[in-house]
Amino acid sequence: MHSPAAPAFSTCDFCDAHEGDTSGAFRVLPPVFHNFGAPQSFSGPVHTLRAPEDNSRVREAVNSPGQGRVLVVDGSGSLRRALVGGNLAVAAAKNGWAGIVVDGCVRDVAELRAADIPIRALALMPLRTEKRGEGQSGEPVQIQGVWVRPGDWLYADDDGMVVTNKALT
Repeated sequence: MHSPAAPAFSTCDFCDAHEGDTSGAFRVLPPVFHNFGAPQSFSGPVHTLRAPEDNSRVREAVNSPGQGRVLVVDGSGSLRRALVGGNLAVAAAKNGWAGIVVDGCVRDVAELRAADIPIRALALMPLRTEKRGEGQSGEPVQIQGVWVRPGDWLYADDDGMVVTNKALT
């Protein structure tokens, strides 16, 4: 595991710079996510998935080229099944994803940390999902009440996560 480099951005600075923004172009995700992957800041354009206790679409995404994107998984905040585990984290890192945000659970925490990809999620849950082929890719999703759209940019550091409609750095 490599040591985290100094981040090239600060979510606090972004919040300060956009505190008067009422347009909805700048959004802050609530502080309910925990870091279960590599301990580093990450950012990139967003690719969204809706995964209703079924990680079939997650598996497809992490096994495709990430191209520096951030995978944002709408698991509806479910704490019943893990949507990402060690094998999927390794695939995401290998395929060039910048990070993964899961509005739900993950599992295999030691493997997640070793996979060298930042992962934020609500909690750990050892139960895996069933594979039913359900879910949607590339549609707007609501993550803890905050809209995240394909092509938005997500920035995550130790202070939190923000989503914007365009790159800020």
